Amino acid sequence: MKITKILPVAALAVAMLATTSCDNKKFQISGNITEAKDSTLYLENVGLDGAVAIDSVKLGEDGEFCFAEAANDAPEFYRLRIANQIINISIDSTETVGVKAAYPSMAYKYEVEGSENCSKIKELALHQMNLQSQINKIINDPTLKVSAVEDSLVTVVNNYKNFVKTNYIFKEPNKSYAYFALFQTFIAGNSYNLIFNPRSSEDDVKVFAAVATSWDTFHPGAIRGENLHNIAIEGLKNVRILQARQYATIDADKVDTSGIVDIELLDNKGTLRKLSDLKGHVVMLDFCSFAQQGVTERIMMMRELYNKYHAQGLEIYQVSVGDDEHFWKTQTAAIPWTSVRDAQGAASARYNVFDLPTYFLISKSGTAELRDIQVSDIEAEIKKLL
Repeated sequence: MKITKILPVAALAVAMLATTSCDNKKFQISGNITEAKDSTLYLENVGLDGAVAIDSVKLGEDGEFCFAEAANDAPEFYRLRIANQIINISIDSTETVGVKAAYPSMAYKYEVEGSENCSKIKELALHQMNLQSQINKIINDPTLKVSAVEDSLVTVVNNYKNFVKTNYIFKEPNKSYAYFALFQTFIAGNSYNLIFNPRSSEDDVKVFAAVATSWDTFHPGAIRGENLHNIAIEGLKNVRILQARQYATIDADKVDTSGIVDIELLDNKGTLRKLSDLKGHVVMLDFCSFAQQGVTERIMMMRELYNKYHAQGLEIYQVSVGDDEHFWKTQTAAIPWTSVRDAQGAASARYNVFDLPTYFLISKSGTAELRDIQVSDIEAEIKKLL
């Protein structure tokens, strides 16, 4: 459904007047954001290393603004921001983009004029908000068990991906809005997750590669195109992991009578350790990578839980995904719980692990009760299961 709105004539007149006051620059973003008197409106360049403020203005009663900057050689991304309310803008050469909104609903009720890419980006933003609403509803449904939550999340995310690929990315892969679509995210629990994730999906690597190839043709030498190629190449380097996830099957003897999918891997001392051997205990089944940022703080949190509740029956079965063997052994040498290494990602595939770190809480009967995205107080949930 096309939801682009057109600025009224009065707003166009304002934009034209603003143009005359800042026409010494190459591109312009102007308009009105009302109900934001004395608020600071920032123009930020959204580069590969994050957003950087390049200009700002204190809004008056009418909310009028005009930003003008030198155009780049290739399409570039910017955003208008007041506090945590954001409007994403794409600039291709010497465009003049008009924006009209009211605070604090500017992130989803704005009008944009003068740029097809900006109109499509607005559509994508609204579709993403709808996806997030569906995800929140699934996660917060107390009637759903872990398996039902996982199946439902996979379904809604895959449906969204197919919709976006068909209607935005593959339709015009050379456009800025196709690039924008690649980096959309959703929130599950307290973490952001890429909707198109080339680190965990071979199909998503192909989507990145398609846009990269198109940008090579239409925007040769663009740093963003080169970045897409680097992402795709890095994903293809992990083809063994991706294929293991794609073709992983669950043997009947890997499922015990409680229905839990068993894991059987070598620990950091070379001993074969089975998840099912911990039946009768409350188990935190943890999937992680010791190469990620923040792992030290997370291990300290887990150690505190382990020290506090191990005597009462808590066990931790930690699966290191994709880490170098020597590095993993060094990092886990002093860990008191079971630590195994899933070199090719087969075990994490069986548990539909999208991103790391992720954990499950398993009851004494061997039933996976909760996943991290359903847990607001892990200590309280562990106490219930004990």
